[in-house]
Amino acid sequence: MGLVVQKYGGSSVADAESVKRVARRIVETKRAGDDVVVIVSAMGDTTDELIDLAEQVSPNPAPRELDMLLTAGERISMAVLAMAINDLGFEARSYTGSQAGLITDSTHGKARIIDVTPGRIQSAIADGAIAIVAGFQGVAQDTKDITTLGRGGSDTTAVALAAALNADVCEIYTDVDGIFTADPRIAPAARQVPRITYEEMLELAANGAKVLHLRCVEYARRFDLPIHVRSSFSNKTGTLVVSDTSAPEGEAVEQPIIAGVAHDLGDAKVTVVGVPDLPGKAAEIFSAVAEAGVNIDMIVQNVSGSSRRTDVTFTCPMADGQRALSVLEKVKSDIGFDDLTYDDGIAKISLVGAGMRSHPGVSATFFNALAESGINVEMISTSEIRISVVTRADSAGEAVRAVHTAFGLDGSGEAVVYGGTGR
Repeated sequence: MGLVVQKYGGSSVADAESVKRVARRIVETKRAGDDVVVIVSAMGDTTDELIDLAEQVSPNPAPRELDMLLTAGERISMAVLAMAINDLGFEARSYTGSQAGLITDSTHGKARIIDVTPGRIQSAIADGAIAIVAGFQGVAQDTKDITTLGRGGSDTTAVALAAALNADVCEIYTDVDGIFTADPRIAPAARQVPRITYEEMLELAANGAKVLHLRCVEYARRFDLPIHVRSSFSNKTGTLVVSDTSAPEGEAVEQPIIAGVAHDLGDAKVTVVGVPDLPGKAAEIFSAVAEAGVNIDMIVQNVSGSSRRTDVTFTCPMADGQRALSVLEKVKSDIGFDDLTYDDGIAKISLVGAGMRSHPGVSATFFNALAESGINVEMISTSEIRISVVTRADSAGEAVRAVHTAFGLDGSGEAVVYGGTGR
């Protein structure tokens, strides 16, 4: 007998029939002899609907009260799923994030888990019950207020609980059959990847792949916890996310050069124009942005000419773009730059693969594919296993498909998307 933690996304529990289907799958796992803990997201588009409601009531809802509102979606899901399981003859007990022992910091809207004390979940398991936990939420250690973990927080809830419970595996159920070489909505010829490393999945998640949340992969890598990404709409094998040393004996030693192509339409580009080309000016720019809580991704500084001034361009989440502009305007006279420009019509295209380290010519193939499609590159960033470029948002789909084909990633069939979001 093992312990399996399963997480079901919003598309998997979108309506009553979907909830019943998920309940049957959970019961099948229990009947097979495993203990089961389930983490569930809000049904369908419930979270978006609650956000819309809040905005209709208040143009600037208090973060504490918004968290209290948004956690209602997962509480509905956990309760109705427990009811469906009970009707199948198995005991199920539902728990909020705080009842399950998810302790967080007090940052509303994007709290981070700082401890997990799953005593009630362990008691439920000991009693032979199936524990159903509301994802995406916890309780602040200092204020005792309800908090939310941000988008994709149910993935993080699942991995954190699985690690705390010493589970054998964390199964993430979604509306696609596993992790693909590209988003199958953009590249229908994308192939499913049977196995991928934490390192590669971290790069894909950080660069726009929505099938797994970045923080959940970071957590899994820290505890060396296998993640099994599967579809709740089929019985296909799915994809295993594991460490580099977890490949089964007898499997090919060399993994594929390229794991996949990711794209991200959620960034904006900020250019600080006419920055004095003096030591410390870049530090002043990025210190101001950091103090405003804005995460920076790609950075480019132009070579200065005879004017002794240069332009500094960076990308950041679109949601943080206006805050970045505002804080930079406040320090404009101190830094001495001339102007700011803002561009939210960009896309980031990323090629990821651990095999890049030992295979020359990857960059040439990547940029040739973009050039042959007439796609202009505005910024470039690299790591040991990733190449990212910024291009125009309306070219994103074409860029993904061109690069995908250039590296021989196209499959023979068409990928199936059962739901609508990929999570």
